[in-house]
Amino acid sequence: MARVSLVEKEQADPIMRDIYQRLEDQHIPILNLFKVVGNCPYIGRNFIRLGNSILREEELSPKLRELAILRVGYLAQAEYEFTKHVVIGQEAGVTKEQIGAIPGWATSTRFNDEERAILRYTDEVAQNIRVEDNTFAELRNFLNEPAIVKLTTTIGYYGMACRIMVALQIELEAE
Repeated sequence: MARVSLVEKEQADPIMRDIYQRLEDQHIPILNLFKVVGNCPYIGRNFIRLGNSILREEELSPKLRELAILRVGYLAQAEYEFTKHVVIGQEAGVTKEQIGAIPGWATSTRFNDEERAILRYTDEVAQNIRVEDNTFAELRNFLNEPAIVKLTTTIGYYGMACRIMVALQIELEAE
């Protein structure tokens, strides 16, 4: 059970009620994570907006984005995040074998050079914040600057999301 209340639409601040309605209108479920950040309407609104921006197909391929998100979820031991993005990742082209290899990606043969560069960069940003020059140089072989900014933002956002989910013990929705 979550350590803080899940703010339902009926009890939400008007800012969050509007966000919830927009999500429902787009047939997007109101996740428990959204209900938790609903405790802080301005943060909740902008948290959801940024998350939706990251999920847009812009600059970075969805498959590479999902590999990074899955790795962040794994590193943070965030079952909620990892579980949600297994499905999204598969829809984006991440194979079941790759998902199974996320924990030991560095020794796996399931990833090509570009995917390995993404995963190495993800590890360094998520675990160390600082990135080695050789890691960044390898990443630049595959991504342009807008894609690098989007990847870095994705790693940071999902690191924050995992911290919220794990610290506040947010449970998966019953599906």
